[in-house]
Amino acid sequence: MRDELDRMGERLGAVVHAEDHVRVHVDEAAHSGSVAARAGALYPQAMPADLGLTTWNWVSPLTDAALPDVLRRIKEAGYDRAELPFETLDGFDPGFAREALAEAGLGATTVGAITADRDLLSDDPAISEQGRAFLMGAVDAAAELGSPVMSGPIYSAVGRCWLQTPAERARDVETLVARLSPIADHAAERGVVLGLEPLNRFETSFINLIEQANEVVDRVDSPGLGLLIDTFHMNIEEKSIGDAIRLAGHRVVHVHACENDRGTPGSGHVPWAEVAQALRDIDYTGPIVIETFNPRIETIARAVSAWRDFAPSPESLATEGHAFLRDLLG
Repeated sequence: MRDELDRMGERLGAVVHAEDHVRVHVDEAAHSGSVAARAGALYPQAMPADLGLTTWNWVSPLTDAALPDVLRRIKEAGYDRAELPFETLDGFDPGFAREALAEAGLGATTVGAITADRDLLSDDPAISEQGRAFLMGAVDAAAELGSPVMSGPIYSAVGRCWLQTPAERARDVETLVARLSPIADHAAERGVVLGLEPLNRFETSFINLIEQANEVVDRVDSPGLGLLIDTFHMNIEEKSIGDAIRLAGHRVVHVHACENDRGTPGSGHVPWAEVAQALRDIDYTGPIVIETFNPRIETIARAVSAWRDFAPSPESLATEGHAFLRDLLG
């Protein structure tokens, strides 16, 4: 099976990085490819590590007016990319963002904030349709601004937890695969990969483990869907972060390097040497982004329990986090 995946993955089209911005073009062969070569095809240059920081470190919601200053701060702290969150689809203009990123000399990644009114797994058809429309729009916006990935808990609202019997869970997985498959195919057509993110048990009851996420990615079986792994969530849920990363393997298309308290990487007890070795073991060469929150992110602060600031200042988190990850990863 792995050999077959590798052979299919070879058909994934080349990625072209323009010098002044990141823009991903996937040719027609990519649309028939598999998960096996996603990360390698998206990010062909392995070293040095491709480091990014979320704009949530400073501002929420992100607007056109705020974007240039935030990008300047991210660039001055030494990062290669900025991660732009879609809290709504009209918070900032993707075309303007693309120009601002180019001017700042930064690449991009994107994430989607999944709220109760855009829950893809909702039993309410109107809500699940809003979830579908949001994800399709976020993919289009990511393509326009030049982000190779659009990631997040793209299956259900952050903070939604419910008890399930095994039969109910199997039904919900079937529903998710059916609803997510056309969105993943659309992403592949736009040259974007969706990164499905397992969350900890306090933020969702549905996908907490890499093993659970792998099942969905493998059943959708589209070059437009992979995994986002987040060390904050893995620190809570996985017996071994390193083993979990290796289990995710070729499916990984994006990484959030987050401390156990969402503070500055290196200041807590995440086993960072283990994380770095596991990423090397799976030959991951894509973006590694610090995601952090604060109580002022009204869209999801309550859902992610961001009751306090997690670092002395946004600037200290940015500079010290970059220094730590650069020393760790190269």
